[in-house]
Amino acid sequence: MRTRRTAPRWTALNDKAEPEARTTGADPGNHEQPKHPRLHALRERLHGYREHVRRRPTLNLTYRIVLGVLGATVLLAGILMIPYPGPGWLVVFAGLGILATEFDWAHRVNMFAKRHYQRWVQWLGRQNMATKLTIMAVTGLVVVVTLWLLGMFGTIGGWLGLRWTWLGSPLFGP
Repeated sequence: MRTRRTAPRWTALNDKAEPEARTTGADPGNHEQPKHPRLHALRERLHGYREHVRRRPTLNLTYRIVLGVLGATVLLAGILMIPYPGPGWLVVFAGLGILATEFDWAHRVNMFAKRHYQRWVQWLGRQNMATKLTIMAVTGLVVVVTLWLLGMFGTIGGWLGLRWTWLGSPLFGP
């Protein structure tokens, strides 16, 4: 029988944490030098800029809207890229990361997606070759069908001088 190991859940130690949890560990006044001082300085400047924006309601709303549109665009591009070879999931996590800088729900979704993505990868790693090949074939079929629906076969066939009707997209006509 296999025992299931779960990852530890980390909680932020803030004023609402239990007093003994705050007192254990490093002394808050005893800070070590950051490993990457330039990165630390950049992070501090960006944090100061964000606080400057947050103090101005109109600028803050504009910032959140622009960031939301940018994050949603990256997220949707990543979702479209998932079945194709390349960085589909990385782009999804990047889009959620962009949204998570301003929206708590996006942070929760990002953590949920990462956790389940890791579970999927681990599950797939434990499967036999037939299961892996079946999943690969289904993924390949999804790619081929979407390329056909988007009219890519007709476009490439036109470049090669092939005018076969079945290469044309049923969505976008001849």
